[in-house]
Amino acid sequence: MSARQFWSLIKSAVRGDAHDFTGGSIRKAIMLLAIPMMLEMAMESVFALVDTFFVGRIGVEALTTVGLTEVMMTLIYSLGVGLSVAPMALIARFIGEKDLAMASRAAGQSIVLTVLLSLVVAIPAFVYAADLLALMGAGPGVIEEGIGYTRILFAGNGIIMLLFLLNGVLRGAGEAASAMRVLWIANSINIVLDPLFIFGLGPIPGFGVEGAAIATTIGRATGVGYQLYILLTGRSVVRLTRADWRFDPKMQLRILRIAANGAFQYVIGSASWIFLARIVASFGAAAVAGYTVSIRLILFTLLPAWGLSNAAATFVGQNLGAKRADRAERGVWWTLGITSAYLFVLSFGYYFLANPLVEAFTQDPAAVDYGVEALKIFAIGYVMFGLGLIPVQAFNGAGDTATPTLLNFVCFWLIEIPLSYYLAVTMGYAVEGVIWAVVIAEVILAIVALWLFRRGKWKLKEI
Repeated sequence: MSARQFWSLIKSAVRGDAHDFTGGSIRKAIMLLAIPMMLEMAMESVFALVDTFFVGRIGVEALTTVGLTEVMMTLIYSLGVGLSVAPMALIARFIGEKDLAMASRAAGQSIVLTVLLSLVVAIPAFVYAADLLALMGAGPGVIEEGIGYTRILFAGNGIIMLLFLLNGVLRGAGEAASAMRVLWIANSINIVLDPLFIFGLGPIPGFGVEGAAIATTIGRATGVGYQLYILLTGRSVVRLTRADWRFDPKMQLRILRIAANGAFQYVIGSASWIFLARIVASFGAAAVAGYTVSIRLILFTLLPAWGLSNAAATFVGQNLGAKRADRAERGVWWTLGITSAYLFVLSFGYYFLANPLVEAFTQDPAAVDYGVEALKIFAIGYVMFGLGLIPVQAFNGAGDTATPTLLNFVCFWLIEIPLSYYLAVTMGYAVEGVIWAVVIAEVILAIVALWLFRRGKWKLKEI
């Protein structure tokens, strides 16, 4: 492919030109899906990175609040991402079958389910925010400074869930460019409002760490508004009508069958991070701050890999719907190669540039030491994150959410959590032990996931 052809492909992907992903060049189809999805995921990571950058200027306690709250919020993110697996897989399959009416019905029923679930989460989480922070190991000073931040994010959990869900709808429809633009808009608003609400300017008072939560919530709410605008006004092949909102028991059951495993799959992974953060918190605020910075940096560059994995998931779903399983498999292997090469290059940068990268977010010497140590260990096993991520998302795209759920349970709960405690506390390796446990668990997950993918049972999945 010439440079001119590649540039033309990028422009077509960003514009969101219509394309049939069940025919033609596999590489072109994956790239058309992956480019906007990678940009989408990169922009999603900016939410957390921008908050970390500005909040780090307030102090270690504020940064600790963000770190502990974000670990708890990963459960919300997991529910949102897990729920989005169902409409993504169903809509991709329906699009492959050319059944647009059923695709729209799946989208509408998924929204209803998500709104109801968010209400169940919001009220108790808001009321018991201080207790949740204390449970995570936060001291009185951290709780006093950060309880407002935690309450705002929990109260707006429905916005977070809908943002993930509706972008899953757009990705399942093959409209990755629209999903990308949603996060561009949401992030642009967050970047502008973050310093304004944190530090204040003119008539706008400074809210401190609470300002970060206010800015992020406003940005995400604007993104959800734009998503609904796309789906309600005919700017997507998935067009929501009144009939799609009416309770449909049959479709709800189909969604729940996939979403239950999908949500549990991601909750398992997120819950493991909560246990790890609790272990890290036992070593003090500086350990949490350094650990938080290293995690944010790793996620910042891992999310484009998530974009590639989401492209593979959509590609798999649409091609299984079109009865082209072998084409789906070839697309996944090609995506796996690209992702591994990308993470391999980044691992060198993180290892050799760990010091300046961490120091850009915190100047506390102890926090810097913890962060640099963690980032270098992550770099050693970074490629394995991608080797596990791609086949797992391919299973999800096929509607097989049970296999990734079992993998996550074994690797994260039965291996990662006990091993991290043993290495960090029993053996005395502190934060270093926690990070090594994460890397070991990811290596095992990658090996087993690739073996299961090669067996090919996912090709026979009916949803």
